[in-house]
Amino acid sequence: MSTVTAGYQPRTASRQSVTLPARPEPITLNPSETAVVVVDMQNAYSTEGGYVDLAGFDISGAKSTIGNIKKTLDAARANGVLVVYFQNGWDPDYVEAGGPGSPNWHKSNALKHMRANPELQGQLLAKGTWDYAIVDELKPQPGDILVPKTRYSGFFNTNMDSVLRARGIRNLVFVGIATNVCVESSLRDAFHLEYFGVMLEDATHHLGPDFIQQATVYNVEKFFGWVATVNDFCGAISQAAPADAT
Repeated sequence: MSTVTAGYQPRTASRQSVTLPARPEPITLNPSETAVVVVDMQNAYSTEGGYVDLAGFDISGAKSTIGNIKKTLDAARANGVLVVYFQNGWDPDYVEAGGPGSPNWHKSNALKHMRANPELQGQLLAKGTWDYAIVDELKPQPGDILVPKTRYSGFFNTNMDSVLRARGIRNLVFVGIATNVCVESSLRDAFHLEYFGVMLEDATHHLGPDFIQQATVYNVEKFFGWVATVNDFCGAISQAAPADAT
């Protein structure tokens, strides 16, 4: 089976490249050119009493997702891989969410749920609230980067692309919630911006029936990137010896 070599060869690499077992074929990653992208791991999406729970979505799989993401981040940080967080939400007055002239105003389930339950106004996905905050288990660490976003894709109207390019990042490993919404939207945009995207299927969780997760895995594997597991990522990245060790 052939192996895809992602990105480019930098003039100075801090660590040697590794081969990540993935579908539809293995992919070679250099840790210094790779970032793990943590998508919307906020109380809103993964915790009882958060917006997703209140809106009636099943969050029973979120706990194991958090554990797998933590394992991923521990391995990434230990081996020189950048960690970038997306944090989804809006100002307390929801100006950034758009008014009735924005499709987001009509399709955001958080906004619709607050319109149906006015007592929740200002509590869901508003900056500064518990709902908006990153879950305690996955708080960003020194050296991590946090990119706020106001739409599904973390590349839309953010500085994400320039943050990555300034650091020579070409390969993105996606984890987070929701697989079929913000993870897939961000990975698709990354593809169109010439990034090599990998999704760790057991470090993501979907909103909706189980076939939704399967559909996104299929889309990524067939059209937009590569699919791997947490154990394969952690095992591969831990084999990246410093370049000056050889």
